[in-house]
Formats: sequence, C-alpha cells, structure tokens
Amino acid sequence: MLLKVRTIEEIMEKYAPATLKEDYDNVGLMVGDSDATVTKILIALDCTIDVISEAVDSGCNFILTHHPLLFVKPKTITRDTLVGRKIIELISNGINVYASHTNLDSACCGLNDIATEILGFNKYKIIQPSKNYNCSEGHSGIGRLVCLDQPIMLGKLCENVKKTFKAEAIRYVGNHNDLIKTIAIINGSGEDFFYDSIKLGADCIITGDTKYHGACDLKEEHIALIDAGHFATEWIPLQIFGEKLKKQLIQDGYDNEVIVSQISQDPYKTM
Repeated sequence: MLLKVRTIEEIMEKYAPATLKEDYDNVGLMVGDSDATVTKILIALDCTIDVISEAVDSGCNFILTHHPLLFVKPKTITRDTLVGRKIIELISNGINVYASHTNLDSACCGLNDIATEILGFNKYKIIQPSKNYNCSEGHSGIGRLVCLDQPIMLGKLCENVKKTFKAEAIRYVGNHNDLIKTIAIINGSGEDFFYDSIKLGADCIITGDTKYHGACDLKEEHIALIDAGHFATEWIPLQIFGEKLKKQLIQDGYDNEVIVSQISQDPYKTM
C-alpha cells in the first residue's frame, strides 16, 4: 500500500492537532505536495542543510521535524538566504518537510509527556493547559508538574537528568543536597513558564535555554533549576515519538522505513 504525504498529515493531526500549537507558532506541511508518495521518513529536530543531504543520501523524501523550517514568513526564496537555499534544495530533490512543534509538546503522549516519563515520573499534571477549549484532546498543554511522594536530592536529580537526556553537560541552580519535592518539566525552552511553575509549587524546574537573569531570580526565590539544554531535552523524546509513528504506520498497513537522523546534533560544543 502506497503511503501518501496526506496520510502522514492525517496521522499527525490526530496525534498532535494543529489547534494545540501556541499562537506564535507555525506547524504542518512546510514544503511539499500532499498528494506525493512517500518513500522513507527521516526524523530530525531541525531541517538543516546537512539533514537535507542526509535525506537525499538515505532515499528519504519526507522529513519530520520538531522545529519549523518556516517560523517567520520569508519575503523571498533565493539562494541568498539560508532558508531560501534549504527550500530550493528540498524542492529540487522532491523532499517534503512537516513540522510538529508546540502542538507536539502539548499533546497527550507528546514530548512533554515523554520527557517526564523517561525521567521516571508517571504521575503528573499540566502546568499551562491548552487555551483551545473547543478541542476534544483533553489532556494537553505545556509543561508537566510532578509531586514526589519522597523528596529527592538535587544532586541525584541532576545526575538522572544528564543520563536520561544524554546531555554532555548540564547547568543547575541550587545546592547539591537540597531536597526537591515538586518538579516542573518543560522540554526545550521553558523560561516563559517559570512563574506558572512556581505558582503551582515547583521547587525545581527542569528545562533548557535558560538565561542569566532568569536563573538569578530563581536563585533568590530558592527555586532549583536544571538546564540540560534545548537540544538534549527534545532530541531523545522526539526519537521516542519517531518509534510511535513507526508503530502507527505498521498498524495502518504501511511498511515505509522511519529513520532517525544521525546528523541532528546540538549546535553547542562543550570543553
């Protein structure tokens, strides 16, 4: 049975409806043809030039990314800009690109849930429920809040976060022996949810992409912070989601190969 781009769009819309995206976001088919037949699927965090080359070399004509290729509407599409070069390369090679971003973060069994569960927490609630109350998704929203039955030392929690997300390094605020009882988890960049997390009683926040002043504020508020990096907190969960997509395709009768990018990597290096 031939797999169409449109079929993947329908699967993704059921799993992570576009209505769950944040207002500023752009999700869905970025480049491509809904009626095109899919060969192989490449899972990547970002649609980089290297990822596009990887798709070509691997025989993939569909790239599923977390971060949108077209976050801001381009004024032109030429080789004079990075986005333009990417779009031209994609079209030249007949490659379709689909992005599922904050809607996939928010969705039930999406990246927020996956990130929380692989850290070993199975009981949690949503930090900021989806604003779209007309949806029937139920369990959806940004961030997860975990209330522990037994406190855990911050140092041990840091070790768990680093190991789980395979982070080369982490940054943290707080004392190694601080006892943590309530944890907020926001994959990717979670600084915008600091206030909501604290308001709900979080004494530790796990996220990425935090800034100096935000960290200073948390220190003064005696709130612990574990910053494992934007890439690390999303890449492992996205790979796990890729496995879910593969199982769904098999269940629906498709045998298309789903490949996890070997090129996707954190742009930052550590010394």
